[in-house]
Amino acid sequence: MTDQLFQSELKVLGLLPVEKESMEQLNSAAFKQYIKVLFLPSGYKLKVDMAAYTTKDPSLFFVAPNQYLELLKAGEETGYMIYYNRDFYCIQIHDKEVACDGLLFNNSQNMPEVVLNKQLAPSISYIFEQIAEEFRLKDVSLEEMLRTYLKQLFIKATRLWKGQHLNKELVAQNSELEFFRKFTILVDQHFKQKHNVADYAELLFMAPKTITHKFKRLNLPQPNDVIKDRILLEAKRLLVHTTLTAKEIGYELGYEDPAYFSRLFVQKTGETPSGYRSKFLNSALLNFKR
Repeated sequence: MTDQLFQSELKVLGLLPVEKESMEQLNSAAFKQYIKVLFLPSGYKLKVDMAAYTTKDPSLFFVAPNQYLELLKAGEETGYMIYYNRDFYCIQIHDKEVACDGLLFNNSQNMPEVVLNKQLAPSISYIFEQIAEEFRLKDVSLEEMLRTYLKQLFIKATRLWKGQHLNKELVAQNSELEFFRKFTILVDQHFKQKHNVADYAELLFMAPKTITHKFKRLNLPQPNDVIKDRILLEAKRLLVHTTLTAKEIGYELGYEDPAYFSRLFVQKTGETPSGYRSKFLNSALLNFKR
């Protein structure tokens, strides 16, 4: 299945099996640049950023290029990984919820997993099987068929993700959900340069108090917390997956005063950046030895 790759001009989409024999390949740097969707049956262990997951039921994982992915253990059944670039899908799609900046990728809750129920698991498996079949057929309509199946996958998964991760009141109020999504997308795009609610209020052409009131009505974390949590998520990624110092990470995240960044990190996590790094790496080492 390793030759199942579509490539035309700048557009790329590939399909790979996920099993014990392919783990080393999938954990290599070759796929870092791509957007990835994994369909994993039960019994798989993996790490996305700082969180570890074990699949008790078939699950989908949505991983953006800036996220760290490592497969730790394969289950008995073979899974799939789709990988593609923005040129293949994102610039073609205008439905905001299922595009590359939609709810499934880089969502503010940092929840990349969708657990499949018994009713939906066969239909998701069928989509991956059909994608594999399209590669075998090698028809002239391959590109369009691949994109069609990918969109079906995202629509089904988005419906499930909402039910599993979002407040029901938020789901019911579509206009408010759209505002929440738009705000978090802006934060994801600008968090290294813009650290305050007022910065995003300017981008949204509204008063900071209006943003705060919208979040409060929906019982969401305050917008300032959303911004700080995104900054801290990136800081944690850099602490555990790079050798950058806390000072260098502070500069990377737009803080000219490294001491201010360190105070923010301690305030939000209860640990110093160096303490967090040591604790995480020691924990990872213990888990590896087990």
